[in-house]
Amino acid sequence: MIKTKTEHEIALIRESSKIVAEVLRLLESQVRPGVTTQELDRVAEDFIRSNGGEPAFKGYGRDRFNLFPATICASIDDEVVHGIPGARTLHEGEIISIDVGVRKNGYYGDGAATFAVGKVSEKKERLMKVTQESLAKGIEQAVAGNYLHDISAAVQEHVEAAGFSVVRDLVGHGVGSELHEDPAVPNFGKAKTGMKLKEGLTLAIEPMVNAGTYKVRIAEDGWTVQTFDAEPSAHFEHTVVVRKDNAEILTH
Repeated sequence: MIKTKTEHEIALIRESSKIVAEVLRLLESQVRPGVTTQELDRVAEDFIRSNGGEPAFKGYGRDRFNLFPATICASIDDEVVHGIPGARTLHEGEIISIDVGVRKNGYYGDGAATFAVGKVSEKKERLMKVTQESLAKGIEQAVAGNYLHDISAAVQEHVEAAGFSVVRDLVGHGVGSELHEDPAVPNFGKAKTGMKLKEGLTLAIEPMVNAGTYKVRIAEDGWTVQTFDAEPSAHFEHTVVVRKDNAEILTH
Protein backbone atom coordinates (compact mmCIF):
# COMPACT_ATOMS: atom_id res chain seq x y z
CA MET A 1 0.00 0.00 0.00
CA ILE A 2 1.32 3.43 -0.98
CA LYS A 3 0.76 6.18 1.57
CA THR A 4 1.39 9.90 1.45
CA LYS A 5 2.57 11.33 4.77
CA THR A 6 1.16 14.06 6.97
CA GLU A 7 3.38 17.01 7.85
CA HIS A 8 3.75 15.52 11.35
CA GLU A 9 5.00 12.24 9.90
CA ILE A 10 7.34 14.10 7.56
CA ALA A 11 8.78 15.97 10.55
CA LEU A 12 9.57 12.65 12.21
CA ILE A 13 11.18 11.28 9.03
CA ARG A 14 13.14 14.53 8.76
CA GLU A 15 14.52 14.04 12.27
CA SER A 16 15.75 10.53 11.49
CA SER A 17 17.09 11.69 8.13
CA LYS A 18 19.06 14.50 9.79
CA ILE A 19 20.92 11.90 11.85
CA VAL A 20 21.61 9.92 8.67
CA ALA A 21 23.13 12.98 7.01
CA GLU A 22 25.23 13.77 10.08
CA VAL A 23 26.53 10.19 10.23
CA LEU A 24 27.60 10.34 6.58
CA ARG A 25 29.40 13.65 7.15
CA LEU A 26 31.13 12.20 10.20
CA LEU A 27 32.20 9.04 8.39
CA GLU A 28 33.50 11.00 5.41
CA SER A 29 36.01 12.58 7.81
CA GLN A 30 37.04 9.11 9.03
CA VAL A 31 37.55 7.44 5.65
CA ARG A 32 41.28 7.06 5.02
CA PRO A 33 43.84 4.33 4.32
CA GLY A 34 44.37 2.05 7.32
CA VAL A 35 40.90 2.36 8.82
CA THR A 36 38.79 -0.78 9.08
CA THR A 37 35.15 -0.88 8.06
CA GLN A 38 34.39 -2.20 11.55
CA GLU A 39 35.82 1.00 13.04
CA LEU A 40 33.57 3.08 10.78
CA ASP A 41 30.60 0.97 11.87
CA ARG A 42 31.36 1.54 15.54
CA VAL A 43 31.58 5.32 15.05
CA ALA A 44 28.24 5.30 13.23
CA GLU A 45 26.42 3.24 15.86
CA ASP A 46 27.75 5.34 18.74
CA PHE A 47 26.65 8.55 17.01
CA ILE A 48 23.18 7.27 16.14
CA ARG A 49 22.48 6.00 19.64
CA SER A 50 23.86 9.17 21.26
CA ASN A 51 21.27 11.12 19.24
CA GLY A 52 18.35 8.99 20.38
CA GLY A 53 18.14 6.86 17.25
CA GLU A 54 18.47 3.17 16.48
CA PRO A 55 20.49 1.63 13.65
CA ALA A 56 17.83 0.59 11.13
CA PHE A 57 19.92 -2.06 9.40
CA LYS A 58 21.14 -3.97 12.45
CA GLY A 59 19.15 -7.17 12.73
CA TYR A 60 17.32 -6.50 9.45
CA GLY A 61 16.47 -9.31 7.06
CA ARG A 62 14.05 -12.04 6.09
CA ASP A 63 16.31 -14.96 6.95
CA ARG A 64 16.39 -15.16 10.74
CA PHE A 65 19.58 -17.21 10.51
CA ASN A 66 21.38 -14.48 8.55
CA LEU A 67 20.17 -11.08 9.75
CA PHE A 68 22.31 -8.07 8.85
CA PRO A 69 24.85 -7.76 11.70
CA ALA A 70 25.95 -4.13 11.49
CA THR A 71 24.90 -0.48 11.59
CA ILE A 72 26.19 0.56 8.16
CA CYS A 73 26.60 -1.13 4.82
CA ALA A 74 30.24 -0.65 3.75
CA SER A 75 30.78 -1.62 0.10
CA ILE A 76 34.24 -1.29 -1.44
CA ASP A 77 35.14 -0.99 -5.15
CA ASP A 78 33.28 -3.83 -6.95
CA GLU A 79 30.84 -4.24 -4.04
CA VAL A 80 27.65 -2.46 -5.07
CA VAL A 81 25.71 -2.44 -1.79
CA HIS A 82 25.13 -4.38 1.46
CA GLY A 83 28.79 -4.95 2.28
CA ILE A 84 29.21 -6.18 5.87
CA PRO A 85 31.70 -4.19 8.01
CA GLY A 86 34.54 -6.19 9.50
CA ALA A 87 38.31 -6.38 9.79
CA ARG A 88 38.90 -5.27 6.19
CA THR A 89 41.26 -2.30 6.01
CA LEU A 90 40.77 0.55 3.56
CA HIS A 91 43.55 1.10 1.02
CA GLU A 92 44.62 4.09 -1.03
CA GLY A 93 42.80 4.24 -4.35
CA GLU A 94 39.65 2.40 -3.26
CA ILE A 95 36.15 3.86 -3.15
CA ILE A 96 33.68 2.96 -0.42
CA SER A 97 29.91 3.27 -0.48
CA ILE A 98 28.42 3.79 2.97
CA ASP A 99 24.68 3.28 3.43
CA VAL A 100 23.02 4.34 6.69
CA GLY A 101 19.50 3.88 8.02
CA VAL A 102 18.13 5.39 11.24
CA ARG A 103 14.91 4.78 13.14
CA LYS A 104 13.75 7.38 15.65
CA ASN A 105 10.28 7.89 17.12
CA GLY A 106 8.94 5.11 14.90
CA TYR A 107 10.06 6.62 11.57
CA TYR A 108 13.01 6.00 9.29
CA GLY A 109 15.58 7.95 7.32
CA ASP A 110 17.85 6.33 4.73
CA GLY A 111 20.85 7.68 2.85
CA ALA A 112 24.14 6.74 1.22
CA ALA A 113 27.25 8.26 -0.29
CA THR A 114 30.43 7.00 -1.92
CA PHE A 115 33.81 8.30 -0.76
CA ALA A 116 37.33 8.14 -2.15
CA VAL A 117 40.02 6.55 0.01
CA GLY A 118 42.93 8.90 -0.59
CA LYS A 119 43.65 9.57 -4.25
CA VAL A 120 41.64 7.46 -6.69
CA SER A 121 41.75 6.92 -10.44
CA GLU A 122 40.13 9.33 -12.87
CA LYS A 123 37.67 6.57 -13.80
CA LYS A 124 36.48 6.16 -10.21
CA GLU A 125 36.26 9.94 -9.75
CA ARG A 126 34.06 10.19 -12.83
CA LEU A 127 31.94 7.24 -11.71
CA MET A 128 31.23 8.91 -8.36
CA LYS A 129 30.53 12.26 -10.01
CA VAL A 130 28.11 10.82 -12.57
CA THR A 131 26.29 8.77 -9.92
CA GLN A 132 25.81 11.79 -7.68
CA GLU A 133 24.65 13.87 -10.64
CA SER A 134 22.18 11.15 -11.63
CA LEU A 135 20.68 11.26 -8.13
CA ALA A 136 20.20 15.01 -8.50
CA LYS A 137 18.56 14.49 -11.91
CA GLY A 138 16.17 11.94 -10.42
CA ILE A 139 15.28 14.17 -7.48
CA GLU A 140 14.45 17.01 -9.88
CA GLN A 141 11.63 14.83 -11.23
CA ALA A 142 10.18 14.00 -7.78
CA VAL A 143 7.45 16.63 -7.92
CA ALA A 144 3.67 16.31 -7.68
CA GLY A 145 2.05 15.63 -11.05
CA ASN A 146 5.06 13.85 -12.53
CA TYR A 147 5.22 10.09 -12.92
CA LEU A 148 7.32 7.68 -10.86
CA HIS A 149 9.35 6.55 -13.83
CA ASP A 150 10.22 10.13 -14.72
CA ILE A 151 12.67 9.73 -11.83
CA SER A 152 13.89 6.41 -13.23
CA ALA A 153 14.33 7.69 -16.78
CA ALA A 154 16.25 10.78 -15.65
CA VAL A 155 18.73 8.63 -13.71
CA GLN A 156 19.17 6.11 -16.52
CA GLU A 157 19.60 8.71 -19.25
CA HIS A 158 22.35 10.56 -17.38
CA VAL A 159 24.22 7.40 -16.39
CA GLU A 160 24.14 5.75 -19.79
CA ALA A 161 25.12 8.96 -21.59
CA ALA A 162 28.31 8.82 -19.53
CA GLY A 163 29.02 5.24 -20.61
CA PHE A 164 28.11 3.59 -17.31
CA SER A 165 25.21 1.29 -16.38
CA VAL A 166 22.47 1.28 -13.75
CA VAL A 167 21.90 -1.83 -11.64
CA ARG A 168 18.57 -3.48 -12.54
CA ASP A 169 18.23 -6.01 -9.69
CA LEU A 170 18.08 -3.39 -6.91
CA VAL A 171 15.87 -0.31 -6.63
CA GLY A 172 14.97 2.60 -4.40
CA HIS A 173 11.82 2.54 -2.30
CA GLY A 174 9.28 4.36 -0.23
CA VAL A 175 10.27 5.10 3.37
CA GLY A 176 8.30 6.07 6.48
CA SER A 177 7.13 3.97 9.41
CA GLU A 178 8.85 1.08 7.62
CA LEU A 179 12.37 1.12 6.23
CA HIS A 180 11.20 -0.25 2.90
CA GLU A 181 7.73 0.72 1.71
CA ASP A 182 5.97 0.84 -1.63
CA PRO A 183 6.52 2.08 -4.24
CA ALA A 184 9.69 0.57 -5.66
CA VAL A 185 11.77 3.29 -7.36
CA PRO A 186 13.86 1.75 -10.18
CA ASN A 187 16.82 3.58 -11.67
CA PHE A 188 15.76 2.67 -15.20
CA GLY A 189 12.48 3.06 -17.03
CA LYS A 190 10.35 4.99 -19.47
CA ALA A 191 9.26 8.55 -18.69
CA LYS A 192 5.53 9.24 -18.27
CA THR A 193 4.89 5.73 -16.93
CA GLY A 194 4.30 4.41 -13.45
CA MET A 195 2.12 5.95 -10.75
CA LYS A 196 1.43 9.68 -10.66
CA LEU A 197 3.38 11.35 -7.86
CA LYS A 198 1.44 13.05 -5.07
CA GLU A 199 2.62 15.65 -2.60
CA GLY A 200 3.66 14.07 0.69
CA LEU A 201 5.03 10.86 -0.78
CA THR A 202 8.38 10.04 0.86
CA LEU A 203 10.94 8.19 -1.25
CA ALA A 204 14.48 6.88 -0.92
CA ILE A 205 15.99 7.51 -4.34
CA GLU A 206 19.28 5.64 -4.77
CA PRO A 207 21.16 5.20 -8.03
CA MET A 208 23.57 2.25 -7.97
CA VAL A 209 25.88 2.72 -10.93
CA ASN A 210 28.45 0.30 -12.33
CA ALA A 211 31.45 1.19 -14.44
CA GLY A 212 30.89 -1.95 -16.52
CA THR A 213 27.89 -4.24 -16.93
CA TYR A 214 24.71 -3.70 -14.96
CA LYS A 215 24.73 -7.37 -13.94
CA VAL A 216 25.42 -8.26 -10.31
CA ARG A 217 25.79 -11.31 -8.08
CA ILE A 218 25.43 -12.07 -4.37
CA ALA A 219 28.54 -13.03 -2.40
CA GLU A 220 28.75 -16.11 -0.18
CA ASP A 221 27.79 -14.09 2.91
CA GLY A 222 24.27 -13.80 1.49
CA TRP A 223 24.34 -9.99 1.67
CA THR A 224 27.12 -8.34 -0.30
CA VAL A 225 26.13 -7.47 -3.87
CA GLN A 226 29.07 -7.43 -6.29
CA THR A 227 29.43 -6.38 -9.90
CA PHE A 228 29.47 -9.37 -12.23
CA ASP A 229 32.60 -8.20 -14.05
CA ALA A 230 34.54 -6.95 -10.96
CA GLU A 231 34.38 -3.35 -12.21
CA PRO A 232 33.83 -0.63 -9.56
CA SER A 233 30.40 0.63 -8.50
CA ALA A 234 29.14 3.81 -6.81
CA HIS A 235 25.99 4.51 -4.79
CA PHE A 236 24.32 7.71 -3.61
CA GLU A 237 20.95 7.99 -1.87
CA HIS A 238 18.65 10.65 -0.41
CA THR A 239 15.35 10.45 1.41
CA VAL A 240 13.05 13.02 -0.21
CA VAL A 241 9.50 14.33 0.02
CA VAL A 242 7.50 14.90 -3.15
CA ARG A 243 6.36 18.55 -3.21
CA LYS A 244 4.51 20.74 -5.69
CA ASP A 245 7.48 22.62 -7.10
CA ASN A 246 10.71 21.05 -5.88
CA ALA A 247 11.33 17.86 -3.94
CA GLU A 248 12.44 18.41 -0.35
CA ILE A 249 15.65 16.53 0.46
CA LEU A 250 15.56 15.31 4.08
CA THR A 251 19.04 13.80 4.19
CA HIS A 252 21.01 16.90 3.16
